[in-house]
Amino acid sequence: MRPLHPPEPARSAEWRRRFGEEARAERPDLSALCLLVGAQADGELTEAAMDAAQIELDRLAGELPFRPGGPRSWATALAEHLGGTLGFRGTPGDYQRLESSLLDKVLKRRRGLPILLSVVWMEVARRAGAPVYGVALPGHFVVGFGPPEQQVLVDPFDGGRVLTGTDAELLVAGATGSPLDPSMLSPADPLDVVLRILNNVRAWAAARPERSDVALWAVDFSLLLPSHPARLRYERAQLLVQRGDFLTGATELDAYAEIVAAVDEQAAARVRSQAHAARAMLN
Repeated sequence: MRPLHPPEPARSAEWRRRFGEEARAERPDLSALCLLVGAQADGELTEAAMDAAQIELDRLAGELPFRPGGPRSWATALAEHLGGTLGFRGTPGDYQRLESSLLDKVLKRRRGLPILLSVVWMEVARRAGAPVYGVALPGHFVVGFGPPEQQVLVDPFDGGRVLTGTDAELLVAGATGSPLDPSMLSPADPLDVVLRILNNVRAWAAARPERSDVALWAVDFSLLLPSHPARLRYERAQLLVQRGDFLTGATELDAYAEIVAAVDEQAAARVRSQAHAARAMLN
């Protein structure tokens, strides 16, 4: 597959603007947000291609049986159609591909990370009328159907396999070494889903220093979300310095130091020292 590169600056600015607007909408559209992330990752993803991806989700939903029944019936129907007939699932190699975090590419390849495959499951099921939501288990995103007392969990990465309580406990224990807490089974907010996707993009880029451009736009998009970790501003400043924009990076380090100073003056002093070092690189 061809290498992915962000779009031209003007187009990139438009995607950022639209992403910020959608993130602040009364009811943010998860698929639209994911596709805008994809457009920022791939300069060749056009408006028409994003529309085509939405149409594909509609088409997949239209192929499901009409209202198959309760939560387990919905889970089974999705697994048979998406996981079985169409072959949507994940493999270990998908963790090494940026495409695995991009909704349009996952729809085409039918491969992806657990969270992107879960987005496909959720968006198809939602369009078909299912009581569906994401469940952000530590280290492994899954999909839930039905109310808490009837909840059925499925693992789209494993083709939509229905999880038993023991399965969920093992997933959490494997990721954290800790037991499953009932709060982990609550529906995930769409914006939290998008932030987790962007975190995955940042992790992919962090392992590839030559793709600091990807890390930077992933941080920029994360900062457009109404709620995000303050430390992302520090990460952005470091990326700017790494990419040779020493003055802007130093300015942002100073701004972050002012935030940190309210709770940890020693940490703030260390950040100011980094800003000073960044400015020294201009000489």
